[in-house]
Amino acid sequence: MQSSGVRGLRFRRGRGHQPSDGFTTRSRLAWLNSASTRIGTTLDLERTAQELAEFTVPRFADGAAVDVLERVLQGEEGSRWTGVGIPESRAMAVCAIDELALLEPTPVGDTNTIGESVHETLLHRYCLRQGKPVLLSRIADEDYLRIAPTASAAAKMRDAGVHSYLAVPLIARGVLLGTADFVRAGGTPPFSTTDLALAEQLASRAAVFMDNARMYGREREHVVSLQRSLLPRATPLTPGLRVRAEYAPAAAARGVGGDWYDVMALPGGRTALMVGDVMGHGLPAAATMGRLRAVGRTLMTLDMAPERVLARLDLATRDLEDEQVATCLCAVYDPADSTYTFASAGHLPPLLLDGRGGADLLDVPVGAPLGAGVIPYDPLRVVVREGARLALYTDGLVKNRTDDIDVQLEGLRGRAKSMEPERMEGGGLLAEPPGVRRIDEAVLLVAGSTGGPDEDLRVWPLPREGNVASVARGLVTGQLADWGLAELADVSELVVSELVGNALRYGNGPGQLRLLRGERLTIEVSDTGPDLPQIQHADVSDEGGRGLQLINMLCRRWGSCRTVGGKVVWAEQNVAP
Repeated sequence: MQSSGVRGLRFRRGRGHQPSDGFTTRSRLAWLNSASTRIGTTLDLERTAQELAEFTVPRFADGAAVDVLERVLQGEEGSRWTGVGIPESRAMAVCAIDELALLEPTPVGDTNTIGESVHETLLHRYCLRQGKPVLLSRIADEDYLRIAPTASAAAKMRDAGVHSYLAVPLIARGVLLGTADFVRAGGTPPFSTTDLALAEQLASRAAVFMDNARMYGREREHVVSLQRSLLPRATPLTPGLRVRAEYAPAAAARGVGGDWYDVMALPGGRTALMVGDVMGHGLPAAATMGRLRAVGRTLMTLDMAPERVLARLDLATRDLEDEQVATCLCAVYDPADSTYTFASAGHLPPLLLDGRGGADLLDVPVGAPLGAGVIPYDPLRVVVREGARLALYTDGLVKNRTDDIDVQLEGLRGRAKSMEPERMEGGGLLAEPPGVRRIDEAVLLVAGSTGGPDEDLRVWPLPREGNVASVARGLVTGQLADWGLAELADVSELVVSELVGNALRYGNGPGQLRLLRGERLTIEVSDTGPDLPQIQHADVSDEGGRGLQLINMLCRRWGSCRTVGGKVVWAEQNVAP
C-alpha cells in the first residue's frame, strides 16, 4: 500500500478474512449503497477517511490506505497536482487484515528507515498528477518498487504476499482531495476491471463526504481564527488583582463565534472585567461579538458604572442590523477597599471562592439580555478578602444536554471548591471532565485578589475644613519623594490644587485623594457633586476657568466619571522610564 512507508501512522486491522470473490452484481450494488450509512457519519475528515478504509476491508480488499494532499489540508484547491517533485500527502487512515501485519507503518525513529530515499510511485504519477486510477491485477517483481514509496516498503509488500494493487483518486466538486489505494494478498482473487469500476464509484461517494468534512473544518478554523483575533491578546497588570483569561472553542463549527471577554485598567487603580455571550454561532455571532466588545470596552474605559455600561450596551445592541441578543456580566474591582461592583444582563452568576474553602455563586440582580430593550440594571457591591478568587464564565463551561442549569452550576461550584488555587487560576476549570465533550465554546476569567492597596497605590481622605489644597499638595509631594519621582512634584502640585479647587467650588468639597504609580502617574480626587467638569473658554477678564486648560496642557490625559456618591476627576502624567 502507498501509505505503508509513512511513519507514525495509526494502523487498524480488519476483523477476520472474508474472501472478496463472493461479490455478485446485486451484492455489489447493495454493498455500494450501504456506503452512504457507513461512511461520513461525522464531519471529521480523519474519521471519514478511516471509515472509508474500514468499509473496504475485508469485503473488497485485504488492505486499504487513504491519503489526503497536504495542500488541500492547508486550504489550497485544484483539479490535479501541478507542482514539481513528489506531491506531499498526509496518510489519514490504514486498515488491513491480520495477515498483512507486516505492512504496519514503521514507528518514528526506526533506524532502518533513517535516510531512506522516497521515490515517485504509480499513485503519484497517475492518481495525483493526472487524476486517473491505477490497476495492477498481477504484480510482477519489478512492480513492487513502482507501487511502494521506499525499498523497505516494497520488501514488506512482497513478503506479505501482496499480488494485486488498485488505486483511485478522490475527487469531489472538481477538487482532487487525495487517493485511496487497495491491495489483495494470499488466496484472494486479483482485482479486475469490474473491481476498478466499483472502486471508482465508491471513491466518488466517499470523496463527497470527505470534502464536506474538509469544508466544515475549514469554516470552523476561520471562525475560531476570527474569534481569537477579536479577543484581547494579553491582560493588563492592575493593582491588587491577578487576572487570567482563557478561551476554549467548541468541537463543532456551529458552536463557535459568540463568546468574549475583556480586562481593562481604569483610572485610580481600578480594574474592569467583562464577559459576554452572543446568542448565536458562526461568523454572524463572531461579528456581533466584535462590535459589542468594542462598544463595551469604550464605555468601560470611560470609567462608567457597570449598570450604566450595560444600559448603553443594550441600546447599541438594539441598533445592530441583525437584531442579535447577548448576555453580559460587568465587574469593577477597586483595590482601595477590596470591593467588586457587579451588573448582569441575563448572564450566569459569578463564582467567588473566599480563600478559606468556601465557594458561592453571587446573587447578582439579573437584568434582561442585551437587545431585549428592558432596562435599567441593578448593581451589587461585594467586599472580598485577600486571597479570594473570582470566576466569570460563559455557559459553555457548564452546559450539557442532560442536566438543568441549577445542577450544572452546582457541579461547577463543587469542581472549583475542590481545585487547587494555582490550577484554578491557570484555567483548570476549562478542562473537560473524562468522557465529556464540550458542546459550546467557553470563556473563563479568573481574578485573584492580593488584598489591600499595594505599594503603587495610595488613598487618603481629605479634610472638609481648613486649607485642603495645601494638605493635598503635601501628601502628593511627600509620596512622590518616597517613590523617587520628585521631578514630577511641580506639575503634580499644580494638578492636585486644581482638582481640589474644582471639588470645593462645584462638588461640595473633596472626598478622597488617590495617587497611583504605574506606567503613568495618576492623581484622582472624588467629590459628591453631580456635574462633570468641562473645559471652558475663558476671557482675559475672567478670574477662573483656566484650571482644566492647564491640566489638559500639562498632563497626558484627564477625565471624569460619575460614581454612586458623586464623581471623580483624574489626570495622568507620563513617568520617565
